[in-house]
Amino acid sequence: MSAAPLSAPRPAIRLLSETTANRIAAGEVVERPAAALKEIVENALDAGARRIAVTLEGGGMDRILIEDDGIGMGPEDLALAVERHATSKLPEEATLFRIATLGFRGEALPSIGAVARLSITSCPRDGTAHRINVEGGLKGDVTPASGAPGTRVEVRDLFFATPARRKFLKHPRTEAEHAVEAVRRLALAWPEVAFRVESDGREVLSFPAADQEGRIRQVLGPDFAAAAVPVEAVSASLDISGLAALPTHHRPTTLGQHLVVNRRPVRDPLLRVALRVAYRDIIPAGRHPAAALFLQVPPESVDVNVHPMKTELRFREGDAVRGALISALRKALAIGAGTVVAVPSLGGATPLAGFSEALPVLPQSMPRPAGLPQPRLPLGFRPPSLPPPPAPEPPDASHPLGRAVAQLLDTYIVAEAADGALVLVDQHAAHERLTHEALTAQLHEGSVRSQPLLVPAVVDMPPADAARLLGASEALARLGLEIEGFGAGAVLVRSLPALLGAADPAPLLRDMAEELAEDAESTALDRKLDAAIARLACHGSIRAGRRLNAAEMDALLRQMEATPRAATCSHGRPTVLKLDRAALERMFGRR
Repeated sequence: MSAAPLSAPRPAIRLLSETTANRIAAGEVVERPAAALKEIVENALDAGARRIAVTLEGGGMDRILIEDDGIGMGPEDLALAVERHATSKLPEEATLFRIATLGFRGEALPSIGAVARLSITSCPRDGTAHRINVEGGLKGDVTPASGAPGTRVEVRDLFFATPARRKFLKHPRTEAEHAVEAVRRLALAWPEVAFRVESDGREVLSFPAADQEGRIRQVLGPDFAAAAVPVEAVSASLDISGLAALPTHHRPTTLGQHLVVNRRPVRDPLLRVALRVAYRDIIPAGRHPAAALFLQVPPESVDVNVHPMKTELRFREGDAVRGALISALRKALAIGAGTVVAVPSLGGATPLAGFSEALPVLPQSMPRPAGLPQPRLPLGFRPPSLPPPPAPEPPDASHPLGRAVAQLLDTYIVAEAADGALVLVDQHAAHERLTHEALTAQLHEGSVRSQPLLVPAVVDMPPADAARLLGASEALARLGLEIEGFGAGAVLVRSLPALLGAADPAPLLRDMAEELAEDAESTALDRKLDAAIARLACHGSIRAGRRLNAAEMDALLRQMEATPRAATCSHGRPTVLKLDRAALERMFGRR
């Protein structure tokens, strides 16, 4: 009896057919209707289009139509346009690492034609129109056609040739949303181009040509523009421009982050990290900043050929780009609380329940009840003539946070601004930011000024916490906090930062040990210092419950106006709220 073979014979290696290879490649390039639309719109932009119109049916699964007024193509170019790896955007092989166009691989149109019914009609500006059809990878002949100058690309029955992939698509409404978002991001990067999108017979996007700031308003809305500050940095190898949202206007996701590099919308991890670092200590944990940022770098200093969808990049000098973006953002956000004031969302504020919306009008004279005698005044009575109370001095218009008028709950400062707005300040949160910025400024100068304790303090804590603090003792010494071991489970404190005054070192050290435990995975010194400064600032600030006099309250307001990032505390919570006349009228049902 012969022994069974150890393994089945390996199949012979064979070349895949062109149609199969194209459909495999299409899976990387044409992920969903939005991806197909993006590739075709990018071709239109590369062709110099100034008007682009898009029509979607069935979320783009049934039909996508893109019409542009670009330079168009003649019959020879039209025939090559649907061939794989045929492109007009790389005149020389060596230019692969100096790409100045959105498209360059020559894969989009043949990939779309491999899985859908594709029709392209194109007319050069000084020629006649021609058409070519591709259906499931089968190419037709180029034939004469009628059409205006530019190119008209129609995609029908996407993924009809690969039904399994079509089953993975979402509801048509969801696919349409993704497709419109793809156009919106490209429109943001190309403000001088007019865009229009129609979905199932309804116009869902219409952007006339504009400048950069105008297009940001069109795409992200006037509310974003009103709650943002300009970002600008120019160097020999990097230009940065755009708008960044104020720290009081954060988002639950990163969808509000729009990043454009060399006119290409990207979702690059390096740039998103830069955004996160720049906002790290001015927005709450778990929230995300919003921004529309445009970077211009030499084409040879960035590699765009690292992702099938071309949404990620590789910078030749990534650390320099990251540092420049962080610096530009921090500079833009380094404004006092007088400029950045959070306005509470009042929604549909209505009068208190139980009261009618319009209070009854009382008559000037009311009838007296029967039998009630009329009061009599003594003969010759004259009402006393009291002098009117002195009018308070109006708030100084040069002080955006106004003049302190009261303190509520020994925690909140009430102020009146020159424009009549009501300003509310959380005294602890505000002073925490002031202390944070003062500590940071001293650290940048070299080290934080310390104050030796007359009698060193011993703080007992779990051995693991003590070891964690002692392991960071060098970094803490730079912050003015000098500690050393004092047996198992104890730390000896010799000095504290001078800005903290007579702070109790025990709760401070326990909080800092907890902060270091949460940040154990991070080995970056600057991150640990940032966390430590935030804890120091919290413990060195005016506590809620402390009574302040008028001079102290006004002094705090003036410091807030002059201190960078004073609109939020070290944990990202707002320090000041403002209710203008319109907001107050909404609260009382007057609007």
